[in-house]
Amino acid sequence: MKKVAIIISTPPHGNAKGREALDIALATSAINHISVFFVDDGVFHLLPNQQPDQILMRDYIATFNMLELYDVDDVYVCESSLKSRNLIQIPRNIPSKIINNESLMQLLTTQDVILRF
Repeated sequence: MKKVAIIISTPPHGNAKGREALDIALATSAINHISVFFVDDGVFHLLPNQQPDQILMRDYIATFNMLELYDVDDVYVCESSLKSRNLIQIPRNIPSKIINNESLMQLLTTQDVILRF
């Protein structure tokens, strides 16, 4: 079993990278230990009450709740990314742990594979 880090650093709307990251996390969770990291503009995936249909995007954001069902419990959010976007006090739509940059780097060094979206 490999340790796979999936880093989501792009915003949720305007591209399919978030959906691709989610698909890979769910598809590979049975044979790998998956950790998901939301950094940079990727933290916008965690905002509640998004309405992607208003901009003609598919609603996959609610599907991030599936991570728990697939035993993906290691979901992390970069604290400095939240702070720089004034989102530190906003509730997140999925359970996640806020970590600082040092912890983020330490966790990434323990991974066998790192995928960035």
